[in-house]
Amino acid sequence: MVTLATELPGGIDSVRLLAEHGVIAAIGHTDATYEQTAEAIDAGATVATHLYNAMPALGHRVPGPIAALLEDERVTIELINDGTHLHPAALELAYHRAGADRVAFITDAMDAAGFGDGTYLLGPLEVEVRDGVARLAEGGSIAGSTLTLDTAFKRAVTVDRLPVEDVVRSVSANPARLLGVDDRVGSLEPGKDADLVVLDADFTLRGVMRKGAWVIEP
Repeated sequence: MVTLATELPGGIDSVRLLAEHGVIAAIGHTDATYEQTAEAIDAGATVATHLYNAMPALGHRVPGPIAALLEDERVTIELINDGTHLHPAALELAYHRAGADRVAFITDAMDAAGFGDGTYLLGPLEVEVRDGVARLAEGGSIAGSTLTLDTAFKRAVTVDRLPVEDVVRSVSANPARLLGVDDRVGSLEPGKDADLVVLDADFTLRGVMRKGAWVIEP
């Protein structure tokens, strides 16, 4: 998968080239207009990289890329559900407009995930993590996240009040289908890898199985 700012010179041609070679073209970190985004989708782009973040806000006269990405059934919508990247109302708007079958919850996690507050590097950039939120030391922009997918799942069910069965699709079946590996993973069916997690009644992670062997035994 390659994320592109498709409005830049050569952007649309790059989308076509990627699609022709079986590489997923995603739209993100972009200043594209509504029209430019629609053109990129027609050229073969199929993913919205962490919708809302690193793109112009949705406007009622200038809708920008968000509206184009949400309305097109060919596009899978990535959402970072950590309570920092998205307001719950924005998440609800995207989730219900796109529908459960088109949303993929992602983490956009950087090295600090699972390690707590402190100073980290994101490539050459220094990142300060405070209260679980990663920001660039210079400028203070959000720099990825420390989110883990079990936390995103729990928040979607307990805070956003989304149906469990819909959230399951958004963290498993939808990403697997998008990446073309749903013949092996993404759902529990005979012949597929026995990859699963066990959650308790509070949706807290208790066990992890990988290919039939417990990594964390419940």
